[in-house]
Amino acid sequence: MKNVLAFPIVVATALWFVMFSPWTAPHLNFWWSMLFSASMLLIMSAVFGCDWLPQFRLSVRAVAIGLASAVVLWGVFYLGHAASTVLFSFAQPQVGAIYGLRNGNSHLWIALLLLFIVGPAETIFWQGFVQRNLMKRWGDLAGFIGTVLVYSLVHLWSFNIMLLMAAAVCGAFWGGIYLLLKPRNLWPLLISHAVWDVMVFILFPIG
Repeated sequence: MKNVLAFPIVVATALWFVMFSPWTAPHLNFWWSMLFSASMLLIMSAVFGCDWLPQFRLSVRAVAIGLASAVVLWGVFYLGHAASTVLFSFAQPQVGAIYGLRNGNSHLWIALLLLFIVGPAETIFWQGFVQRNLMKRWGDLAGFIGTVLVYSLVHLWSFNIMLLMAAAVCGAFWGGIYLLLKPRNLWPLLISHAVWDVMVFILFPIG
């Protein structure tokens, strides 16, 4: 299991380095890079183990949890942004840099990419594949913490503290839902991730 997990995580780290690092990001279209990276996450999740497939159980409860949690997370970010801009002088410029990734791209294209590719791919990879396997190996709590740390640190290459903090909050939020749901179900996380992405980036931007 160690090698099965290590290689995909290294590849994901490399992909996020290319997308976010100041040495590579200026030479690429971020959204096409994101499409490629998300596709690679899906491919690796399928190649290295598809036993996450039975954890897709669509129900009214799953949809309700997904939508409600997306709204709650948006609220957390709204309050977090208000507090961080008061506390940290770097907060607003760094948040502005994140939203600057939309410049020159169709908002509809970005929304569709986030809703149907990026949100599902990240949910399947980070919770369905990485967190599920780490929890099996280390136990539920340690596997949850390990996944949050890795998911946060792959964003380190941006050298954007606000993005790093946002990744940590999102990783803990969705990972925590996965940890607590019984039986475990990826549909609420997929819906929450995809809907929140579109809300915070396109429909109701913060900052």
